[in-house]
Amino acid sequence: MIEIPSAVLIADALGTRAKFFSIGTNDLVQYTLAVDRLNAKVADLYDPTHPAMLRLLKMTIEAGQRHGIWTGLCGEMAGDPTAIPLLIGLGVDELSVSPPMLPQIKYLIRRLKLSETQQLAARALECDSSVDILVQSRAMVQRAAPGIFHTVL
Repeated sequence: MIEIPSAVLIADALGTRAKFFSIGTNDLVQYTLAVDRLNAKVADLYDPTHPAMLRLLKMTIEAGQRHGIWTGLCGEMAGDPTAIPLLIGLGVDELSVSPPMLPQIKYLIRRLKLSETQQLAARALECDSSVDILVQSRAMVQRAAPGIFHTVL
């Protein structure tokens, strides 16, 4: 499990011993941004698409690729339609999604073009603001699967 920033920073060393990486996004976001999503006073600062978070995801995925192991992702981010193009573009091999979300996420993934998600991820890694990242990713979702946000909410 990759759930803390220090694990990301030594992912290359971990990759020599591990058979896979599973990124726990809920904890990784919390420990990266020092924000507890369950604390009402700071929950609005919890941001899975924060540029630092996306860079940590990319570092982990690349370490897994260098060592020939797959990288999965679990947590709320895996079931968020807005995040799916980013995650696919970053190179995640597997998403752990709650059963009720599975049909919608599967529907979306089947309609995305890998090359477009990779371009989105490359742009996102250069962004300074998660707002810009979210706008671009949400637009891609709406083009690929119109109406998905109506069925998710």
